[in-house]
Amino acid sequence: MTKQQFGMLGMAVMGRNLALNILDHGFSVAAYNRGPEPLARAVRESGGRLVPKPTLEGLVGALERPRKIMMMIKAGAPVDTVLGLLKPLLEPGDIVIDGGNSLFSDTRRRERDYAEAGLRFFGVGVSGGEEGARHGPSLMPGGDAQGYQGLQPIFEAIAAKTESGPCVTHVGPDGAGHFVKMVHNGIEYADMQFIAEAYDVLARVGGLAPPALADVFAAWNQGPLESFLIEITAQIFSVRDATTGAALIDQVLDKAGQKGTGRWTAQTALDLGVPIPCIAAAIDARVLSSMKSERVAASTVLSGPSAQPQAGSELVAKVHDALLAAKVVAYAQGMDLIDAASREYGWGIQLGEMARIWKGGCIIRARLLDAIMKAYQRSPGLPNLLLDAELGGIVGQHQAALREVVGLGQQHGIPVAGLASSVSYYDSYRTANLPQNLTQAQRDAFGAHTYRRKDAPEGPAVHSAWLG
Repeated sequence: MTKQQFGMLGMAVMGRNLALNILDHGFSVAAYNRGPEPLARAVRESGGRLVPKPTLEGLVGALERPRKIMMMIKAGAPVDTVLGLLKPLLEPGDIVIDGGNSLFSDTRRRERDYAEAGLRFFGVGVSGGEEGARHGPSLMPGGDAQGYQGLQPIFEAIAAKTESGPCVTHVGPDGAGHFVKMVHNGIEYADMQFIAEAYDVLARVGGLAPPALADVFAAWNQGPLESFLIEITAQIFSVRDATTGAALIDQVLDKAGQKGTGRWTAQTALDLGVPIPCIAAAIDARVLSSMKSERVAASTVLSGPSAQPQAGSELVAKVHDALLAAKVVAYAQGMDLIDAASREYGWGIQLGEMARIWKGGCIIRARLLDAIMKAYQRSPGLPNLLLDAELGGIVGQHQAALREVVGLGQQHGIPVAGLASSVSYYDSYRTANLPQNLTQAQRDAFGAHTYRRKDAPEGPAVHSAWLG
């Protein structure tokens, strides 16, 4: 019996669409799902090309060696359960791939466990949603370099394509792929928060209604802000409610959810000592949005300034420039975090390659990524994107607009924590002398934590009797 080239485990939307994508590129696929109906649907949609297997044993037995099995299932305990069931069925050299949003430290643990049995385990970040999975995602594989050679032809075939090539590369060993996907999602959180704040300022200060906002964002998508998120934002503002005929966006409850990758990004950044205030502000904003009933009650007792309308076209230009500058700052923070983790875990991640594979297929795909990719080509060891002449120049050129929009938000009582955090990060990074000399003096005063002197920064730590 002919063996299949690839196995897909999990036939929900993402697994089904990836399987169909692989089939469309000429590779044979066998598939398994715990419940029969999703598997049957996938077979129907494939036109009978997908080979269904009712058991894990059947799936493993249907594949050519070394086997390549991709799991698209819920992250967490289900992944460990399935890995445990698969392990005794596999043979040395076989590859199992986790394509879900797993925590990178779990991926590192699972990779070690499988390696001890002579098996290969890959954690692969998959971005682009169901549409990307079907027609071309951005893929971020982490695992054994030699094992990746067997996956490379399939992954390069199904990935999104740009003028810079397929949106996939071998990110690095063990958890590198899932780490990069986690940070991708963190940058996504920040970008979405910036856009939400831009919308709020344009609507409440500029008085722009959804139809006008749709035109603004559509125009922005033709320039340096061109991106998937700006594109869909323009489309969202143009959709009308089938019941009322009014803009559907005005019927959406202001409570934003999250699946955990943003929170993981912030927690990991704290562990690694990397500041990512834009991402942290975006997470805080979602948490605050979930406190709807409490906010409604507070709005009746807490006062603030009233919004004073401003001229539309001038305000639109300022918000555009503020948004562009903030985006550069958020990418600088995300790339800094990836670089810190790469050094901590010995992954050897090429930051320019991360920008390249994000240019297509993924949620944060944007024109700006081309400039980021080129920045790392010019200077592979660039310590921070803000130090690149082009990218730092964008922030420098538009910082006045960013500061003004943040000021407008604060003057009108409109929360702009994301945009404000980008200004604070920029100012902190460009400041030679920060006031934390006082912080350190306080620590030494109340806890004898010592400090170093400016005239001997590399000298011994000293303690002073601050309080007599």
